[in-house]
Amino acid sequence: MKAISKYVSKFSLELIFWIGALMGILLIDPNGPQHFTLCPLDNLGFHWCPGCGLGRSMSLLTHGDFQASWSMHPMGMFAFAVITYRVIQLIRNFKTTRNHG
Repeated sequence: MKAISKYVSKFSLELIFWIGALMGILLIDPNGPQHFTLCPLDNLGFHWCPGCGLGRSMSLLTHGDFQASWSMHPMGMFAFAVITYRVIQLIRNFKTTRNHG
Protein backbone atom coordinates (compact mmCIF):
# COMPACT_ATOMS: atom_id res chain seq x y z
CA MET A 1 0.00 0.00 0.00
CA LYS A 2 2.87 2.37 0.75
CA ALA A 3 4.35 1.73 -2.69
CA ILE A 4 1.06 2.65 -4.37
CA SER A 5 0.63 5.84 -2.34
CA LYS A 6 4.25 6.81 -3.00
CA TYR A 7 3.73 6.31 -6.75
CA VAL A 8 0.42 8.22 -6.82
CA SER A 9 1.81 11.10 -4.76
CA LYS A 10 4.23 11.90 -7.57
CA PHE A 11 1.33 12.97 -9.80
CA SER A 12 -1.03 15.88 -9.44
CA LEU A 13 -4.41 14.67 -8.21
CA GLU A 14 -6.10 17.57 -9.97
CA LEU A 15 -4.45 16.62 -13.26
CA ILE A 16 -5.58 13.00 -12.91
CA PHE A 17 -9.13 14.18 -12.13
CA TRP A 18 -9.39 16.53 -15.13
CA ILE A 19 -7.91 14.00 -17.57
CA GLY A 20 -10.37 11.41 -16.26
CA ALA A 21 -13.22 13.88 -16.68
CA LEU A 22 -12.22 14.62 -20.28
CA MET A 23 -11.96 10.89 -21.01
CA GLY A 24 -15.43 10.40 -19.54
CA ILE A 25 -16.79 13.21 -21.72
CA LEU A 26 -15.28 11.55 -24.78
CA LEU A 27 -16.78 8.15 -23.90
CA ILE A 28 -20.39 9.02 -22.98
CA ASP A 29 -23.12 8.76 -25.58
CA PRO A 30 -24.92 12.11 -25.48
CA ASN A 31 -27.82 10.78 -27.55
CA GLY A 32 -28.41 7.75 -25.33
CA PRO A 33 -31.82 7.22 -23.69
CA GLN A 34 -30.41 7.15 -20.13
CA HIS A 35 -27.52 9.02 -18.62
CA PHE A 36 -25.81 8.98 -15.24
CA THR A 37 -26.12 12.19 -13.26
CA LEU A 38 -24.31 13.57 -10.25
CA CYS A 39 -26.58 16.63 -10.11
CA PRO A 40 -28.01 16.96 -6.60
CA LEU A 41 -30.99 19.00 -7.84
CA ASP A 42 -31.91 16.37 -10.43
CA ASN A 43 -31.53 13.62 -7.86
CA LEU A 44 -33.89 15.55 -5.54
CA GLY A 45 -36.53 15.74 -8.29
CA PHE A 46 -36.11 19.32 -9.49
CA HIS A 47 -36.40 19.64 -13.25
CA TRP A 48 -34.32 22.77 -13.71
CA CYS A 49 -30.64 23.21 -12.87
CA PRO A 50 -28.21 25.76 -14.35
CA GLY A 51 -25.54 23.10 -14.86
CA CYS A 52 -27.62 20.24 -16.22
CA GLY A 53 -26.73 19.38 -19.77
CA LEU A 54 -23.20 20.72 -19.50
CA GLY A 55 -21.53 17.31 -19.73
CA ARG A 56 -23.72 16.22 -22.63
CA SER A 57 -23.03 19.55 -24.33
CA MET A 58 -19.26 18.97 -24.05
CA SER A 59 -19.70 15.41 -25.32
CA LEU A 60 -21.63 16.65 -28.34
CA LEU A 61 -18.84 19.16 -28.92
CA THR A 62 -16.20 16.43 -28.96
CA HIS A 63 -18.32 14.46 -31.44
CA GLY A 64 -18.40 17.50 -33.76
CA ASP A 65 -22.08 18.43 -33.35
CA PHE A 66 -21.63 22.12 -32.54
CA GLN A 67 -25.23 23.22 -33.03
CA ALA A 68 -26.62 20.50 -30.75
CA SER A 69 -23.89 21.30 -28.22
CA TRP A 70 -24.93 24.95 -28.17
CA SER A 71 -28.63 24.09 -27.84
CA MET A 72 -27.95 21.61 -25.01
CA HIS A 73 -26.02 24.18 -22.93
CA PRO A 74 -24.52 27.46 -24.21
CA MET A 75 -21.58 27.30 -21.78
CA GLY A 76 -20.45 23.83 -22.91
CA MET A 77 -17.86 25.16 -25.37
CA PHE A 78 -16.48 27.60 -22.82
CA ALA A 79 -16.30 24.93 -20.10
CA PHE A 80 -14.51 22.51 -22.43
CA ALA A 81 -11.99 25.20 -23.37
CA VAL A 82 -11.36 26.07 -19.70
CA ILE A 83 -10.85 22.42 -18.69
CA THR A 84 -8.53 21.81 -21.64
CA TYR A 85 -6.52 24.93 -20.80
CA ARG A 86 -6.26 23.84 -17.15
CA VAL A 87 -4.98 20.39 -18.16
CA ILE A 88 -2.32 21.99 -20.38
CA GLN A 89 -1.36 24.37 -17.56
CA LEU A 90 -1.05 21.50 -15.05
CA ILE A 91 1.08 19.45 -17.45
CA ARG A 92 3.41 22.43 -18.00
CA ASN A 93 3.63 22.98 -14.26
CA PHE A 94 4.34 19.28 -13.67
CA LYS A 95 7.09 19.28 -16.28
CA THR A 96 8.84 22.37 -14.89
CA THR A 97 8.64 21.44 -11.21
CA ARG A 98 9.63 17.78 -11.65
CA ASN A 99 12.51 18.51 -14.08
CA HIS A 100 10.82 16.55 -16.87
CA GLY A 101 11.06 19.26 -19.49
